[in-house]
Amino acid sequence: MAAEDPYKTLGVSRTASPEEIRKAFREIAKKNHPDLNPGNETAEQRFKAANAAHELLSDPEKRMRYDRGEIDAAGQEVPPRGFYRDYAEGAQGARYGAGPGGPFGGAGRGWTGASGDLDPEDLEDILDMFRQRTERTTPRPRRGQDMQYRLSVDFLDAVNGATRRLTLPDGRDLDVRIPPGLEDGQVLRLRGRGGPGTLGAPDGDALIEVSVGGHPFYQRDGRDLRMDLPVTLSEAVLGAKVPVPTPRGEVMLTVPPRADAGTQMRLRGRGVAEGGGNPAGDLIVTLRLVLGTVDERLEEFLRAWKPEKPEDPRAGMRRRA
Repeated sequence: MAAEDPYKTLGVSRTASPEEIRKAFREIAKKNHPDLNPGNETAEQRFKAANAAHELLSDPEKRMRYDRGEIDAAGQEVPPRGFYRDYAEGAQGARYGAGPGGPFGGAGRGWTGASGDLDPEDLEDILDMFRQRTERTTPRPRRGQDMQYRLSVDFLDAVNGATRRLTLPDGRDLDVRIPPGLEDGQVLRLRGRGGPGTLGAPDGDALIEVSVGGHPFYQRDGRDLRMDLPVTLSEAVLGAKVPVPTPRGEVMLTVPPRADAGTQMRLRGRGVAEGGGNPAGDLIVTLRLVLGTVDERLEEFLRAWKPEKPEDPRAGMRRRA
């Protein structure tokens, strides 16, 4: 079955910008990713079709060739029209048929007499047809097919960058470079690692769709990371230096005295690593107060303690009720 028009697959117009094409693909990928739709063959086929359409339209050269009709929606060469049969069975070939007026069925224009010689003009037409037929049937160089694979990537590998090995169904290994900031559902291209080309044409590419795993306490926010940091009552009230795990090693964070729960602190350059022309992101830490085990002395102190300026932490909730 022929591949669907890639513009129709992504739901964009033929004048869509690269950003519009990328955005449309990402929306389809998020809704139809196989990991989010296990066992849903329709969603998987929709995802594959969108990926193939995005692959064609995101390549400026392929997009221009498709728009000109030189390749089809699958990226394959479109053979020129005008095969011998089309010519012979059409009105152009009627004079060479077996019916009246043709050279094989009567006194057609092609015959000049009893000798059976062809008019030079007709002879040139016939030779031209056979030359075209020979050109159409002569094997031509054909670029290798692009191959699609999937690779699961650890959260920290996507944040810091890494190289991971992918074993293909035929037993070959591919070393895949994971760039810092890789996003879930993104497709990596390895040039020349797909199917073999023919007659000297280049090999196809390997298209690797990545699935990025989650993390116990980090969350992605663009190139920044966010995390909750537990602190004790003493650390929050008196201030302290506390260790904070970051994707590239532990650092000490200074908690200021009288820091309230929910206070946010920013560690510059400790988010997604620098790469691809992008600076390193930040790690945004939100303090979370943890009382832990409360002993009797703390209870006695709180019973006797009367703040000079009592505050109601729920006052704002009552005003909006």
